[in-house]
Amino acid sequence: MNSASNPSSQPPAAAALAGLKVVEMGQLIAGPFCGKTLGEFGADVVKIEAPVSGDPLRNWRLLQDGTSVWWQVQSRNKRSVAIDLRATEGQELARRLIAEADVLIENFRPGTLEGWGLGWDELREINPGLVMLRISGYGQTGPYRDLPGFGAIGEAMGGLRHLTGEPGRVPVRVGVSIGDTLAALHGTIGVLLALYHRKAHGGPGQVIDVALHEAVFNVMESLLPEYSAFGAVREAAGSALPGIAPSNAYRCADGYVLVAGNGDSIFRRLMEVVERPDLATAPDLQSNAGRVARVDELDAAIGAWTLPRTIDEVLRLLGAARVPAGRVYTAKDIHEDPHYRARDMILRQTTRDGHEVDVPGIVPKLSGTPGSVRSSAPRLGDDTDAVLREAGLTSEQISLLRSKGAIA
Repeated sequence: MNSASNPSSQPPAAAALAGLKVVEMGQLIAGPFCGKTLGEFGADVVKIEAPVSGDPLRNWRLLQDGTSVWWQVQSRNKRSVAIDLRATEGQELARRLIAEADVLIENFRPGTLEGWGLGWDELREINPGLVMLRISGYGQTGPYRDLPGFGAIGEAMGGLRHLTGEPGRVPVRVGVSIGDTLAALHGTIGVLLALYHRKAHGGPGQVIDVALHEAVFNVMESLLPEYSAFGAVREAAGSALPGIAPSNAYRCADGYVLVAGNGDSIFRRLMEVVERPDLATAPDLQSNAGRVARVDELDAAIGAWTLPRTIDEVLRLLGAARVPAGRVYTAKDIHEDPHYRARDMILRQTTRDGHEVDVPGIVPKLSGTPGSVRSSAPRLGDDTDAVLREAGLTSEQISLLRSKGAIA
């Protein structure tokens, strides 16, 4: 095994989730992102994958020696066990692993696990303390329960897609699978809440039911109360921030810069920098409501100032005035940025095949029990034998299961 390095200068500390046993039965993004997060803080994450094919994410986007480099991020710190959950023997193996687990993560369509005899009612009988995270498109209940749902659909139903893009044009995606990741983060919160309840209050295990569209809806800020109170339907606004001004992207001589001058004192400093003291001192512009009423005028004034200047010049002048501003980063910008490096947000990781690849660091940063990358992402079935031996199987039993095709 090639372990990734942890460049932190701090001495090793006990992991926050050391000793926590997690079985991950999800695939692609939502469930596995939760497993990734728990694993980064010390949990022992055993990932069950289908023999032969494995998690489809292994083959998504750009591949290196046949394996996605995305896989190196999503599956670090995990152990891969190749089990056929459609086989009776595979289902029994899953029960043995889950019986000793603290957490089970799954993101199959509702009813799938029940069809394999691995539903909540069956599992809590063998493990009363189990915390079971279930992520799906529409949740485990409700009229849409059985519909197929991916993150993109959750983003649309949750209200996000209607707000992305330019006014009057086709809604666009954020550019990453934000719906899946939001569901995963909500799921992680749910797991930690359930574990705390179990430990602090002696409570039993429980199910965390996360629907993709609800995770998106939960971060939609004032979308619903504005409609409820005023009948206002929020619309797409491009790079602007409706109802909060000025905050937008402005063209420079060599690209775009984002400027957030919407705090009252920040606004006055911004107007001084853009050489519009008349706007800085205008009585009606001293509060957000007045600035929103004149947002087009303010955007025009800022844009006229940024247009002949380079991004670097604009950022230098606004930084000196303590006005929040930033460039639109590309992957290249991130990779070369000293601040990312200083905060250990770019880690060099060695894959199991011996390649060196840079991957994102760990968030959040804990002072006493920081996360770490202890092992690189596994090849399919790398840990099948070791995990099954830990579960009490003999070498002969493992060989027999392999001959039957129940494991790989």
